[in-house]
Parts: sequence; structure tokens; C-alpha cells
Amino acid sequence: MTEKNEQTATPQSGSGRSGTGSPGGGAAARTAASGTSTPPGKVLAARPKQYIVAPRHLNSPLGGMIAPQGQQPMALDYIEQVLRASPEVEIVDRIGPTGLVGTLADGMGGATHSLIAKMADDKAEILKHQSMGQLIVEPDQPLHLDLSETHEPGLVAAAVATGSPVVSIAVMVLGRDNTPIKDAEVHLFGGLLPASGVTDERGLANLTLFSDTVQIATGLYVKPESDYWTFYQSEPALETGQTNLVYIRPLASSFQGFPRQQSLGWGQKAMRLDQLPNIYRGQGVRVAIVDSGIAASHPDLAGIKFGFDNTNKANPGTWNHDTISHGSHCAGVIAGADTGTGIRGFAPDAEMHVCKQFPGGQISQLIEALEYCIEKQIDLVSLNLSSAEPSLALEQQILRAKRLGVACIVAAGNSGGPVQYPASSPSVLAVAAIGKLAEFPADSYHAQTVGPIDRAGFFSPKFSCFGPEITVCAPGVAILSSVPPHNYAVWDGTSMAASHVTGLAALVLAHAPDFQGPFRARNADRVERLFQILRASARPVNVGDPRRTGFGMPDVLVALGLAPPMQPGIFAAALYSRSPELTPLGGFGLSQPTGSTQYPAPFLHAHVPVGTW
Repeated sequence: MTEKNEQTATPQSGSGRSGTGSPGGGAAARTAASGTSTPPGKVLAARPKQYIVAPRHLNSPLGGMIAPQGQQPMALDYIEQVLRASPEVEIVDRIGPTGLVGTLADGMGGATHSLIAKMADDKAEILKHQSMGQLIVEPDQPLHLDLSETHEPGLVAAAVATGSPVVSIAVMVLGRDNTPIKDAEVHLFGGLLPASGVTDERGLANLTLFSDTVQIATGLYVKPESDYWTFYQSEPALETGQTNLVYIRPLASSFQGFPRQQSLGWGQKAMRLDQLPNIYRGQGVRVAIVDSGIAASHPDLAGIKFGFDNTNKANPGTWNHDTISHGSHCAGVIAGADTGTGIRGFAPDAEMHVCKQFPGGQISQLIEALEYCIEKQIDLVSLNLSSAEPSLALEQQILRAKRLGVACIVAAGNSGGPVQYPASSPSVLAVAAIGKLAEFPADSYHAQTVGPIDRAGFFSPKFSCFGPEITVCAPGVAILSSVPPHNYAVWDGTSMAASHVTGLAALVLAHAPDFQGPFRARNADRVERLFQILRASARPVNVGDPRRTGFGMPDVLVALGLAPPMQPGIFAAALYSRSPELTPLGGFGLSQPTGSTQYPAPFLHAHVPVGTW
């Protein structure tokens, strides 16, 4: 006789359907066959899958399908009514315009609301099929801001046996005057598995290496939480019988008088922000950052007063808490306060808005964040995130935002592979990262990122994504900025590069004459003019592959008309060329510029690597 707890142990299949306990499968069947009882607990199964259900806008280049003659587009209210009547579907939310601006100026010529619903895969497929192309029905994918440097394995490999030999290694991290460094990450590479730990109040981390000798270790990486440079030692000479001491450099040893004396980063100087008269400060421009929130307690970020936490709708006021530090770092580059201490951003007088998306963000929440930007009439959005695959629902919202004058500047990604989505969208400006030699200690981990180098010492880091979608590149290696609660850190990533370009874009919108005259109106022409000016101002960075650097690194003085272009021919071509007309892409119903068909369509990268920046 089947035990009572077996009745709740039938697993669901990977598709999200409820299990049926078919012969030879399921926990109940296995239990009955073996004659043993299932221990208390719940059998692991897939979570119910969440879907986005949205009208496909037939009058946009993204529509891809035309409704049969005489057939009206499906009303979302009717779809919602039908789905709510189904016991197999749970309506989680309805998202869309919430204010007057977004409702009246939809930018797409049709309904802009979407439903978020949980349902089985087969139900979603039926809904998609029965809509005859009039609905988008797609998984509500997670967004990635993965800073853990940990990935799912690419294959099923040999297991590490319980009896495998292990070696214990003690590492103590010390700073100036033998000060113990607490909460520093310590990673040891080599052996069957990498070993990791975090230092305690003594600066000590104990690591376990699956090997019978320490000689197998290939590298030791130390990443302090803040205020110090990272450390990397290849082929480390480790001892097992005593503590291994690692000394790391304070940031103050590299930046004179820092943080008591304000410092501009090497990237800001490379883009010539240090030569800009102080009257150019980004006044009147609204900039949103979609990230992990910001630390409003930080003196360089204390002036930021607007935002909402999209991950905590019960208490959206928690946007000013940043447990990951990523958003605080990027916000400091864009608009860090000009207080005379710490750091200074490109546009310290810009009005910053924070859309907290992490941890736990999804495509539907990014659609909501862009809706906030439309309603608040944001000028610029900095997107430092990615999804595993493109989203047509999100793409429609990005295009809608562009048509309403919201410019999206997006980090290309840090996987070292193809440009990730949404940076691969034809409606955004995608930014790759560059670094520069001699701007970081030789024993820091930044030195491990060095890729192809040009004659001026600029290089394309190994982590930066590349492809024909890259418009410009910007500093993204060893970037100094703010982190919680009131500290500073030097980080790498295309997020940092995109933040440099966002900061410059704020200055251009605030001070370039074009945006006080012919391009003042909030529309797609305004966004495209901004992108033209940024790429036209760029200084070429030649590392042997234009897919890594695009037009080059934008220049502050050229973009604001305070200096002549470095290559007038390229400047004229980039500035005065018409925006390319969009032509449909096969299969996905999206678009790319005419004349770029020699490259693979960006949305046809079916399995884009997940971003980690």
C-alpha cells in the first residue's frame, strides 16, 4: 500500500506540466516498486514558468506578421478575461502605462499593456498558436548582473570523490602597516576544483584544494571589498605548514591625496573631461540607471533623490540600498557629486533616477523600468545587464521608448563572446570596454584582462563582448568609483564603459546647441542625433578588429563642439549620414540597418552567453 506522503511526491516534468505517475516514472512509482517509503519532504521539480503575454504591434518594424484581412488585433482585456477563467493559469500582474504621459504618448500606435502569467509550456504554446501571430507569448526571462564569476558547467564531467586527497592552505591578507583586511575574497585556481574563501577579522581565509600537492595551483586571486587594489599571483609558491601572507596596495598609494582630495579616473582624463570648463555639468538632463540600486549614504551619491525598487513593490522606497554595490559604482562614474573629495562624475548636476532591478530582475521588470522612464520623461537610460536570449516584448518597449525620446546606452557584456541582448538591439547604443596600460599595478588582476593593444597603449580586454553591433568603446578596466557605505573600489566591466558614455551623453544633451533647437522635441530623431554626435566625436582605437572598438572612444571636447574632430572625414560621415532604414529580419520579426546584411543578424544569435558584469 502506498504511503500517505508518497501521494505528494509525484514530480513535474521539466516542461512545467504536472506529473502523472506513469509506470516506470515518478517518485510514487519508484517507491511502490521498491517497497520502501519516501522520506518527508518535497520532491524537487521545476518552478511554474512565468510568461509575458503582450500585443504584437503590427504597425511597427518589429511586427513581423500581418493580421488576416478584416481581422482586428486581439484586445488584451479579452485575453486577460479568458486566462483568468482558466484554472491552469495564474495572472501575476498587468504592466503598462500608469500615468498620463505614458498613456497618451504610447509611441507604438496601439495598446502597450502586457500580462504576466504563470502557465505550463504547452498552454503557452497553444495560446501563441491560437493568437495567429497577434500576441507575443514568451518566457519572462531572468536578467543577469552576475558578479560571482561562477557559471553552470558546460558538461557532465567526472565527480570529485569523497576520498580525493585535499590540501589545506591558510592565506592572510594584509594592508598598510600590517592591517588585516576583512571580507576580502580569496580564490585559488588549479586542482580538481577551484578553492574560495572570505577573510575574517584577522584577514585570514582557510582554503581546501582538491589535490595532493600545492604545486598544482595555477593562480591566487585576492579581491578586497573596497579601498585596495586587487592582487594576482600566477604559479604561487604556497606553503601548507604556515600562513601565506599577501600584501595588497591601498588605492591612496596610486591616487595622490585620495580620498581627501578629489580624483578623476584615468578614463575620464582619456576622454578629456579634465579639460572641460566647469560650467558644463549636465544641468537639466534626467538620467536613469537600471541596476542594483545606489547607496544614498555615500557622500558622492547623496544628491540622488529619485527612484524606485522594482524588486520590492511592497516597499519601493528601498532603491537607495545597494547590497551588490554595482549600481553605486556606475552611478558615481555618471554623476558623482563635485564635493572636492572622493570622485567626481561626468555630469554632477544631472537629475539622476534609480530603477533598482537586482538582485532578482526579470524582463517584465525591465519593461516596467522603461515605462517609468517614459512617464518621468527621462532623457538617458544606462542599462548594464543582459538576458540569455532576446525578448520581442522588451524590444517593442525599447523602440517605444526611443520614439518618445528616451535614449538607451547599453553595456555590451563581459563574456568575451558575441554582443549580448539588449546591447544587440538596433535601437540602442552598444558600448564595449577598453583599458590602458600602466593605469593599474602589474600584480593586480586587471593585468590579466589585457588583450590586443594599439600604439597608444589602449587595449581591448579579454572579457569585453564584440561584434558588428558595437558603436563605440570607452574605459572599462581599473575604473575608480564609489561603493557602499562610503568607500571606493576599482572595477572592470563594460558596465563601467557604458557609464562613461552615459555621463558624456548627459553633457551633450544639456549643452550641445542641437538639443536646444532642432532636436529639442522628444522623439526618435533626437535620440538618433545624440548617437550620431557620440560616434562622430570618437577617437579611433585600432586594436586590429573594429568589432571590438566600433567608431572608437568618444571625446568630451569634440562632442560638445569645443575642439575639432580628430579625423574630420570620419566625423562628417558619422555626423551627417542619415539614420539607416530598418529592414525586417527573417525568423524573429525584428530589424537591422539596411546594408549590414554581411554580418549575422544580432537577434539570430540563438544562444547568447549570459552576461556577467
